[in-house]
Amino acid sequence: MTAIPGTVDRTRARTAGVVIGLASAVSFASSGPVMKPLLEAGWSIGAALLLRMGGAAVLLSPWLIRAIVRDRSILRRHGLLVLAFGLTGVAGCQLFYFSAMQRMPVAIALLVQYTAPVMLVAWVWLRTRRRPSAVVLGGTALAIVGLVLVVDVTGAAFDPLGIALALGAAVWMAAYFVIADRTTDTMPPLVLAGGGLVVGAALMVVLCATGVLPFVAPAVSTDLLGTAVPWFLSVSWVALVATALGYGLGVLAVPRIGARLASFVGLTEVLFAMLFGWLLLGEAPTPVQGAGGALILAGVVLVRADPAAAPKGAAASVPAVPAP
Repeated sequence: MTAIPGTVDRTRARTAGVVIGLASAVSFASSGPVMKPLLEAGWSIGAALLLRMGGAAVLLSPWLIRAIVRDRSILRRHGLLVLAFGLTGVAGCQLFYFSAMQRMPVAIALLVQYTAPVMLVAWVWLRTRRRPSAVVLGGTALAIVGLVLVVDVTGAAFDPLGIALALGAAVWMAAYFVIADRTTDTMPPLVLAGGGLVVGAALMVVLCATGVLPFVAPAVSTDLLGTAVPWFLSVSWVALVATALGYGLGVLAVPRIGARLASFVGLTEVLFAMLFGWLLLGEAPTPVQGAGGALILAGVVLVRADPAAAPKGAAASVPAVPAP
């Protein structure tokens, strides 16, 4: 039988979209393992985030500027969404995630952050007074059990503050999904990402300038795979590849595979972060933590499989992979 041309084209586009989505997840996953050695070498959180967000904002700002030139009312219509994304999904989430990964393995911090969809289950339940489906409740239970195993409260490396910071990152991510759900308009994701990064970078400038966050950025080199890497290469990688390229590839993936499948592909970011953490930092999870991570991922997959479990607006407005 001869394949229908339209079907072949859609299949190719879907396959290409999955590959692009995986490349986006790889890009995002590299941020923590590349930046953590700088933090351990004396860099402050404020300096790391300011240069990461600022560099990525410069790279993505042309899309924001072009959108404003073409439609001068875009900021009036979408300004609150851009501000919300910058404060929650960019600045808040990254500030808590980077703070958490200083106290625990990067993959574990990211796993805890990925419990955000489970938090949304509780939010939707409280807001609508409707009991979630059995699938969603089952996924939530799996994720909670997995979280208990991942934090490994009986282990010598258990850090309550690190866990609290990682949960804070999850709260900020969940908050952004809720905020995005309340907008009825649409906005190009790359424009939203650029605007959010500009807001996040501006907030970091204020926090660093006022002394709320110290700005310490010594000219140090870090060891990656046995090679001394100067600080500016690490920062350039995080800004260009782990942030700007990650968003750009994610945006290209969504039209080809849809927001829901893109969100599932985005879960591979945790697996890639675990791989990078092992290769670059020697952070290998314990068997108990590995089992817990598998349960968290399985639980989040079940929660996301139910269309009623997550805000509808988030699927349309959020970039394919959240910015850690």
